[in-house]
Amino acid sequence: MRLFLLAASWVHLASSVLLTGAFFMLLLAGNPSERPTARRWERTIAVYSRRVLLVALGSGIACLLARTAVFEGRLEAALEPRAVWRALLDTRPGLIWLARHGLLVVLGAFLLLPADVRETRNWIAARVEPLVLGMLALALVSGSSHAAGVAPRTVLAVAVDVAHLLGSGIWIGGLVPLALLLRAASREAGADSRLYAERAVLRFSGAALATMIVLITSGSMNAFVQVGSVAGLAGTAYGHLLLAKLSVLVPVLVLAAVNRVRLLPALSRPTTTVGCPAMRSLAAFVGLEAILALVLLALVAAMTLTTPARHEQPVWPLPFRFSLDAALEGPATRWRALLGSQLVLLGTVAAIASLFVRRRRAPVLAGALVLIAVGAGGGLAPFVVDAYPTTYRRPPVTYHAASIAPGMLVYHEHCATCHGATGAGDGPSMQGRRPPADLRSPPVSRRHAGEIFWLVTHGIPERGMPGFENRLGDAERWDVINFIRALGAAGDAGRLGRVVEPERPWLVAPDFAVSVGPLAPGALRDYRGRRIVLLVFYTLPGSRPRMTQLARSYDLLWIMGVEVIAVPTDASSEAIRELGSSPPALFPVVTDGALDIVRAYRMFAPGPHAELLIDRQGYIRAIWKGDTEAMPEATVLLGQVEQLNEERNVAPFPDDHIH
Repeated sequence: MRLFLLAASWVHLASSVLLTGAFFMLLLAGNPSERPTARRWERTIAVYSRRVLLVALGSGIACLLARTAVFEGRLEAALEPRAVWRALLDTRPGLIWLARHGLLVVLGAFLLLPADVRETRNWIAARVEPLVLGMLALALVSGSSHAAGVAPRTVLAVAVDVAHLLGSGIWIGGLVPLALLLRAASREAGADSRLYAERAVLRFSGAALATMIVLITSGSMNAFVQVGSVAGLAGTAYGHLLLAKLSVLVPVLVLAAVNRVRLLPALSRPTTTVGCPAMRSLAAFVGLEAILALVLLALVAAMTLTTPARHEQPVWPLPFRFSLDAALEGPATRWRALLGSQLVLLGTVAAIASLFVRRRRAPVLAGALVLIAVGAGGGLAPFVVDAYPTTYRRPPVTYHAASIAPGMLVYHEHCATCHGATGAGDGPSMQGRRPPADLRSPPVSRRHAGEIFWLVTHGIPERGMPGFENRLGDAERWDVINFIRALGAAGDAGRLGRVVEPERPWLVAPDFAVSVGPLAPGALRDYRGRRIVLLVFYTLPGSRPRMTQLARSYDLLWIMGVEVIAVPTDASSEAIRELGSSPPALFPVVTDGALDIVRAYRMFAPGPHAELLIDRQGYIRAIWKGDTEAMPEATVLLGQVEQLNEERNVAPFPDDHIH
């Protein structure tokens, strides 16, 4: 059924595009007046348009029936009136289908009406009105496309997609009528319309150039939204279809360039020796361009039925990838990368210079290419790192305390014997053996999460690391990876002081659930963009004076844009009652799930009492740990908050998935 749906979608899209282009070409060519060949061409295109319209209506009905079967999950649903009616009225694509085909029916009725086009006014009306109806019907395709599912900025995404569709209609749809006109005018019997055809092709060339700019711009914007990354382009079915589309587009652009540069100027030369042969060649080239464009539309139809790359897990096809961070690990690699880049730059300058020299151009160009090759080979090597099929896989588990805490338990059970309790590679089983990588080191922390997932899953046999595919489930492996990220972050947290470093947010606060008594649970991330968070880990009775101080200062902190979230280190479900009512603790006190939060955050701030200042974007900016006497006074804390409030360079929200 999906193959049938693909064929029907391609035929329907192609016929809608050809219909729009036919009306555009009729209007662009102008009134043929008393030119018999041009008049015959107009009548031919009118008949052609009616037939294409019938194909569009028929293929549209076939698409509806096939989509109904897919929507219902039953092949026989395509022939059930009730199921078809439900697909029409209960789905957004069905309502858009009704609107589009309503326009096509109106267009068909208009084409069947007799029209006297001898007057210019009537001729223009007879061309403009079907063009408008065809363009509206084509533009409505975007209403049920992938662009309509983009959020936010749905309107912008749909507008870009509409521009792409209409540009395709003008360019691709106009190729067939243009080829027919050129073919007719190039014959001996069509001599009366050669000037008409020449004018039409010049107009179409200018319109096609402008349309191609629109198509490339809108196509690039669509690709950025629907693909989003090199991994999505190289590692998903949608990305492969896009690459195939680009590979077909290249020869189309080459043909268009040859037509514009070589054949168009030849049309105005002597008719018998150059003009007519050039017109026949141009007709053949335009026809070939139309065939390739129809192949493009087949790929587009397949893309509409394929999940966009941004929603798919990419499978990286190469055993390596490029990493800028890898070149920054040591002075030697930095110098090698710098030298290679300078050689490439010098070779590029020499290659450009070879275009302007007349003597010894070949040796200069050859030397330039050698410099570029040597520079690229030597300079790119430090940027090359190993990659795996899951390198760009997006983790399904977020960087969350409820993942870090169980990941810690799994790590200590399965990994600590080799990697050590702190991840330094000093586990008891590695005495006298080559130690494994330090999991806190930058080379590990800079690895993509998908790469670590692959290594945990399949192991590193040459270094004695076993694979855990059969011992740990997917969720457990992702929990371990979250813990490893937190392990590296905890090591870096030592660089954070008791004072906010201006304009330098970098340490992401792990998310966690904020469950307070019977109230509906929230999350730390809910405060992003709204409030600064003072996260307090307390232990009674030692923390009671500090908690009393915070309770009394809470009103002022709230006015300054701060929310206090208190987490008892003993994870007591009676934490609110134990704090007492004098003074009342009006800030959230976590009563459920506190144990996971404590386990995760003690990696950053151990001790019986600790406080972390988290900015509005979700980054830890200052840490106070130790006893309650080491906590900041109210004036100091408010000063730090005021500094955060005055920051102008707002960092983007951190991604809660590890990379």
